[in-house]
Amino acid sequence: MSFITSKITWRKTITTARPIAWNQHSGTLKRSLHSTALCLLMMTSSAIAERVTAEKPDAWWSTADPKAMSDWKDMRFGMFIHWGPVAISGERISWSRGDPTPVEEYDNLYKKFDAVNFDPEAWVATAQAAGMKYIVLTTKHHDGFCLWDSEFTEYDVMNTPLKRDVVKELAEACHKAGMPFGTYYSVCDWHNPDFPRTGVGGSVMREESNYPAYKEYLTNQVTELVENYGPLLSMWYDVPQGVSVADGWENIRTVRELQPNILVNDRSGGHKGLGLGDYSTPERHVGDFDNVRPWESCVPLGRSWSWKPNEILKPLEECIQSLVSTAGGDGNLLLNIGPTPDGIIEPEQVERLEAMGDWLEKYGETIYETRGGPFKTTRHVATTHKGNMVYVHILNWPDETLFLPKLPANIVSHRLLTGGNARLEATADGYIISIPEADRSSVDTILALELDRSAAEITPIPVAEVNRPVTEKMPAVASEVRNIRGNVARYAAKNAFDGDLHKRWAVEVPTKEAWLEVDMGEARTFDRAVILEFGRNIQKFEIQIRQGEQWKTIHQGTTIGKEHEIHFEPQTAQFMRFNVLESTGSPSINEFQLYAPKKSRK
Repeated sequence: MSFITSKITWRKTITTARPIAWNQHSGTLKRSLHSTALCLLMMTSSAIAERVTAEKPDAWWSTADPKAMSDWKDMRFGMFIHWGPVAISGERISWSRGDPTPVEEYDNLYKKFDAVNFDPEAWVATAQAAGMKYIVLTTKHHDGFCLWDSEFTEYDVMNTPLKRDVVKELAEACHKAGMPFGTYYSVCDWHNPDFPRTGVGGSVMREESNYPAYKEYLTNQVTELVENYGPLLSMWYDVPQGVSVADGWENIRTVRELQPNILVNDRSGGHKGLGLGDYSTPERHVGDFDNVRPWESCVPLGRSWSWKPNEILKPLEECIQSLVSTAGGDGNLLLNIGPTPDGIIEPEQVERLEAMGDWLEKYGETIYETRGGPFKTTRHVATTHKGNMVYVHILNWPDETLFLPKLPANIVSHRLLTGGNARLEATADGYIISIPEADRSSVDTILALELDRSAAEITPIPVAEVNRPVTEKMPAVASEVRNIRGNVARYAAKNAFDGDLHKRWAVEVPTKEAWLEVDMGEARTFDRAVILEFGRNIQKFEIQIRQGEQWKTIHQGTTIGKEHEIHFEPQTAQFMRFNVLESTGSPSINEFQLYAPKKSRK
């Protein structure tokens, strides 16, 4: 499909719309479309839908180039960049269009987008200092704004005060530095009048739209990106709202026929989990162990994808452990940053990234060019391997010693990469690892094992969770639960005790005081609590146990943060209550677990 050299300004369509249940983007763009090409597309769209099914097409373009995939897995760590005019408002990229930012105001933010300090080489240098091996930029998010000089819309960066092709300059800086560069492109577009959905999060259906025309617009734009800014590492599609699996495969085909070794994620059409594309993309959390289908966890450095003033960043320990757990699960980590309205990466973000780079400078051999396993990842241990070397990453100590199941190989030698001494005792069913407390790292204690055979030959071995919480999956109640359009299960009290870090308990937005209670079924003994807070709002809290009809306070505390471990004298009770006494915002808890006293393995 050839490009049209002139840009045609399309009218902004304002129509009444009916609500729908989905979420996504909207747009108001301008496109260049030959009427003959449009007719052809409309005639063939149904044929395409019949030809391509949810099954993987039997075509060369449906499978990733093996070397490209292997090289990408070797990289392990990349930088995700969400940026655009939305940074001026400091609100969520695209999702704030209409709430809280009025649509008219949001769609005109580009007129003030000057980014006077935008320096693509500085961005690349920051990624290099962090130990990141590739960069992916949001070239067009769901709001439809394009960060490159597109022939098919006036809603792009060349019509801002900045007047610089951001994609071109960043691509050139990456290529110059030998940094692989990928492009994020939103399948949905809430600003484009041809895309069927608009409104807040794409929650309303347009009464007038032209989806075949939008499909051609999408094809033209991703073709521009591949042909004008490549070679590209990847095409990172997102939010295929209402887009069929058949069209998803066509989106993959488009870019692969232009560049055979380009990688494509799983969001080109249909829904995640259908197996489209070359790799899966768990969002905001580390994916489960999977050494069959490649995967990449995308996680923001703070709480937001795009820039937000006074953003609270993830602690360094969490950032490093997320990278380690991802590599141990045989995945990649795409860590996101959001540059400011004037185009810089904030010093606090740079400092956090450079600290990760310092850690990787010392221990990168255990991450880069490794594969996950041979032991499957748990909350306390992850392993990576390269050749006959196995790297055991001990993230925390649920017991005084660590037990690993027996390997179908002999351990020739072992050494503690993080310094100090380790004792490895072989038993009939595995290994007991003992490391003095003084030699344990609070972030990641790394034990290197040399085997007498390649670790890649070993089938992944499950590791039992040690000292499981006495509160896990126990029934819970709360003073209140946030109600999202009648959905109270989303933030239910039980989410804080289900062992799933992706869920959470939350209360209504104005609430500053609340309580959470768990019933352990019978009296149980425990001496520590681990609390994972969503956000950093809680300023004062207490933990209580019920004795008869009275509640006894066993601990009082102030701030919590992402993860907070509390130790106290052993307590025995059936009911525990967590009281939030003061909070700067609405309290929300991902996990609250109580643990029995530790025991050494004999």
